[in-house]
Amino acid sequence: MRNHPAGSEQGRKMIHSLFLINCSGDIFLEKHWKSVVSQSVCDYFFEAQEKAIDVENVPPVISTPHHYLISIYRDKIFFVSVIQTEVPPLFVIEFLHRVADTFQDYFGECSETAIKDNVVIVYELLEEMLDNGFPLATESNILKELIKPPTILRSVVNSITGSSNVGDTLPTGQLSNIPWRRAGVKYTNNEAYFDVIEEIDAIIDKSGSTVFAEIQGVIDSCIKLSGMPDLSLSFMNPRLLDDVSFHPCIRFKRWESERVLSFIPPDGNFRLISYRVSSQNLVAIPVYVKHMISFKENTSSGRFDVTIGPKQNMGKTVEGVVMTVHMPKAVLNMNLTATQGSYTFDPVTKVLTWDVGKITPQKLPNLKGIVNLQSGAPKPEENPSLNIQFKIQQLAISGLKVNRLDMYGEKYKPFKGVKYITKAGKFQVRT
Repeated sequence: MRNHPAGSEQGRKMIHSLFLINCSGDIFLEKHWKSVVSQSVCDYFFEAQEKAIDVENVPPVISTPHHYLISIYRDKIFFVSVIQTEVPPLFVIEFLHRVADTFQDYFGECSETAIKDNVVIVYELLEEMLDNGFPLATESNILKELIKPPTILRSVVNSITGSSNVGDTLPTGQLSNIPWRRAGVKYTNNEAYFDVIEEIDAIIDKSGSTVFAEIQGVIDSCIKLSGMPDLSLSFMNPRLLDDVSFHPCIRFKRWESERVLSFIPPDGNFRLISYRVSSQNLVAIPVYVKHMISFKENTSSGRFDVTIGPKQNMGKTVEGVVMTVHMPKAVLNMNLTATQGSYTFDPVTKVLTWDVGKITPQKLPNLKGIVNLQSGAPKPEENPSLNIQFKIQQLAISGLKVNRLDMYGEKYKPFKGVKYITKAGKFQVRT
């Protein structure tokens, strides 16, 4: 990327404008830092959107004659930022995700309705999060000191008294030497909770072999500790983790040399790390599927027989199991019997959904029966894929385990808790 002289106005600005666009293509909010960029710049975005097969396939970076448009898609909203100089796109994408996360955190959802209902706070937040086009306060706990989150009572009082949500005092945290933590935090109960959440993405072929498997993991923290605690979190097997991205509070050198997470935490909820475990480490597959789906030539019927069972789950129960199948167009309806749970088949969308629930290894859930096809229609060329959802409590499928959490710098003994959960991401079995 080109470097600009530090003093030049051009070199100072990173994000120039932000447009929020809904799925119908309406620009329902715009924010400009300094000068206004015309909405017509979004035409380049709409053009790219028309070419994309799927909403999620709009290119994240679009070059126009005078700007770059860098966008993300979250909760049915496109966040489209206008950049005038070349900047690292990932930097902008990360910032846009921070904006969406902040809306989610403040309003309970990052929807068009929530943003329109809280438009004053939205502008105040954007004003604080970007200073002159550069990210400034993006930590939720610092923002909440500057701008109070909405409550029904406060918005009524504000509308009567004409006051705003901006706090009167500068947050103490901005003045502490740690930008993500406010000073003088006090709690009667000192607690630190960590949630290790892993999603497994996998493609299993006809014969049951793994074509692709990867785990996306995060550790979300909720830290309510007084003063300035200095924490160290160590793992039994930190070498599992590839591709780790860290919250700015983590001391990277210590991770590199000892594989220990050492940090002074923000106050409240934040994401400590996100990581990947890729198939080189042999990702364990927690469920297996036995399937027999066949369509006969020259008859208007077929057979459907699927059984789901648990695989290597270290003695934990697989629950919340749901299977969805996009059946071929020629399928009219299905007469099936489920030994467990219930199924529905939508003859319009051709989607079969089987809500299985919990798997008990003694009696495996099975769904089987007859598939009715349009008479005279050619036999479906390929068998459908089975998409499986599930979750496993108190297990990180990668085998990641927290060893211990130590605290320095404060005298009290905090209460500490770690929870693990594994969920299916995109988990597909080919038949």
